[in-house]
Amino acid sequence: MLANSLANTSINDSVNKCPDHQPIHHLHLVVYSVVLAAGLPLNALALWVFLRALRVHSVVSVYMCNLAASDLLFTLSLPLRLSYYARHYWPFSELLCQLAGAVFQMNMYGSCIFLTLINVDRYAAIVHPLRLRHLRRPRVARLLCLGVWALILVFAVPTVLVHRPSSCTRDDHSVRLCFESFSDELWKGKLLPLVLLAEALGFLLPLAAVVYSSGRVFWTLARPDATQSRRRRKTVRLLLANLVIFLLCFVPYNATLAVYGLLRGHVVLASPEARSRVRRVLMVLVLLAGANCVLDPLVYYFSAEGFRNTLRGLSTPLRDRTLAANGARGALAEPSTETSHATTTAAGSQGLLGPSNPRSSFLQCQDPEDSSL
Repeated sequence: MLANSLANTSINDSVNKCPDHQPIHHLHLVVYSVVLAAGLPLNALALWVFLRALRVHSVVSVYMCNLAASDLLFTLSLPLRLSYYARHYWPFSELLCQLAGAVFQMNMYGSCIFLTLINVDRYAAIVHPLRLRHLRRPRVARLLCLGVWALILVFAVPTVLVHRPSSCTRDDHSVRLCFESFSDELWKGKLLPLVLLAEALGFLLPLAAVVYSSGRVFWTLARPDATQSRRRRKTVRLLLANLVIFLLCFVPYNATLAVYGLLRGHVVLASPEARSRVRRVLMVLVLLAGANCVLDPLVYYFSAEGFRNTLRGLSTPLRDRTLAANGARGALAEPSTETSHATTTAAGSQGLLGPSNPRSSFLQCQDPEDSSL
């Protein structure tokens, strides 16, 4: 379960000459710079909206909030990677190298699971609105998210233990490499089983759940007797967005990672040239996996009406924000400063993702058509 560090070269001791990975380092430097510049403000803003403006009252908003936290954690680790790709050697401590590798894994598999929970919630709300009603409560959602964080932290421990920088020589100087430091012996021993287990639990099971739940929801909504509504159209957009993220970001990387692991573990015999080609492909696809933290905020904006209206409210005059919060469509008289401020505060705390009153929040979250959609 080891990110682009799994696509590596065999470096055993300090007398080895450093491999020339500068072209791929330059590509990673450019792409991760864009991811950092876009992902950091987007996910920080998303987390602020969920925690402060919408108060995370609905089930879907709980999952989206945790997804935003996972993406923000990854973007905060990107300056370490950018420094490495700019210098072509690791200038920091061994622990930071281990943590940077583990954070990538936590984000990728955590994102897979949180996206799956969003899909499963929509499946429960539309396909089994009464039978699974008791599972669609914010308290249950928070407990599930806590379990997800515990699971990915457990899997991060072996990642940290094996993810150590290695030494090599460049221009008669000894330097350390990170993300490219696993030997064939390590692959044959502990690394390959760890990768396959992480792939099964963190990728294959979520992918199967996403495909099944999305298919059942689409089938249910396509029936002639299905009630068509604006909220259900939003549900279709949400599930389609999740499928696109899985197919674009996670499927290519994880499939190639499994192939590369089998080659490096000598389970499948191949020439060094073939392993090198697979490695080059993997080093490009890992960028797509990292780009998921930029795509996820688009899911919040286009699928969660409360999230979208809150962002619009931040960029509109106070009067317009008051009118939008009250659902007004015509021109209204401009309220006084005190009234406008009070109305805006109430609208912010009673966003479409969840009201501020605890009792009304509980009742709203029982609605099969979750208010976040």
